[in-house]
Amino acid sequence: MAYALMSGGGKSSILALDRARRNDIDVKYLVSFYTGTAVRARFHGTPRELVEQQAKSLDLEPIAVKTSLSDLEKTFVSSLESMKERQIEGLVFGDIGLESVRNWYSERVTAAGLEHMVPNWGEPSIEIAWEVVERGYQAIVVSVDRTQRATRFLGREVDADLITEIGCTDGIDPAGERGEYHTFVFDGPAFDRPVDFSVVGELELEQLRIVDLEPVSGNGA
Repeated sequence: MAYALMSGGGKSSILALDRARRNDIDVKYLVSFYTGTAVRARFHGTPRELVEQQAKSLDLEPIAVKTSLSDLEKTFVSSLESMKERQIEGLVFGDIGLESVRNWYSERVTAAGLEHMVPNWGEPSIEIAWEVVERGYQAIVVSVDRTQRATRFLGREVDADLITEIGCTDGIDPAGERGEYHTFVFDGPAFDRPVDFSVVGELELEQLRIVDLEPVSGNGA
């Protein structure tokens, strides 16, 4: 029986995968929600092609779920049934400390007869952020909530300097747990090869400001 990682490509989810595999959990799939025409990961804004290249490098089979905020619950519950048909036993999440988010997913996952696994749960956000860097993962801040205080971090690489700066900024969770910012992990110990991309600009999606990434030709070959 296999497990699936729920992820838009961000650092907390990739760390959860890292931890699960180090505990001999057989994670074989990466499930991502996409908006609109299913070309960008919801909240992260990362192009679907890059998320799928990330999955390939992580030796995961991508599962794309097209949704919107209004039909999120319906599509999520439906996707759980599809996962059971694939013989998926449980889902791995990168949540750290938001009870309401954890409970929302846990209720629906367990009701579907699947295991709800949260390897990062309950740890200080700052320690999660530092572990990502110390484990050697490389990530870029791909989206920020324009209503919060992380806008100046957009496009920055997630390194020791950034984590220190975020940790010293009032009102921001160090791991972006309240949606202040989202990241895309493109290399690290769990990757077979880096995911290559270029930055082609910025755009706005709902209340997010997003760094527009474009796959490098031939990436993932």
